[in-house]
Amino acid sequence: MLLADTILIFHFLFVIFVVGGLPVIWIGEWIGLEFVRNIWFRIIHLAAIFVVVGESILGVACPLTIWEDNLRQSESELGFIQRWLHYIVFYELPEWVFTVIYLLYAILIVTTFLLIPPYYKNTRI
Repeated sequence: MLLADTILIFHFLFVIFVVGGLPVIWIGEWIGLEFVRNIWFRIIHLAAIFVVVGESILGVACPLTIWEDNLRQSESELGFIQRWLHYIVFYELPEWVFTVIYLLYAILIVTTFLLIPPYYKNTRI
C-alpha cells in the first residue's frame, strides 16, 4: 500500500508539473522570474508533455497508472487522500478527448518555448 500511495503522489506531482508549469512560465516571465527561462526546467517540461502525448497517440497506458493499479488489486477501499488524488488525476472520458487536450496543450507549450525562449548560462538560445 505504501508503494502504491508513493506512486500516486509522484503521478499527482507529475501532472501538477506538466499542467502547472505553463502558467508558471507565463506568470514568471510577466513578473520577471529568471528560473522560468532555465534551459533544464524548460526542456524537462517540454519532454514531459511529449511523453504524455506520445503515450496517448500510441494508445499506451501510463506506466505509473499500471503500476499503481497492479499494487492496489488486493485493496478494496482507498483512503481519504488516495480518493481525492484519484479524483483529481483520473477522469472518465473517451480516450480521444484526452489525446486532443494533450496535443493542444503540447502546442501551447511549444509555442511558449519559442515565444519565451529559455536561456543557458545567461545567454539566449
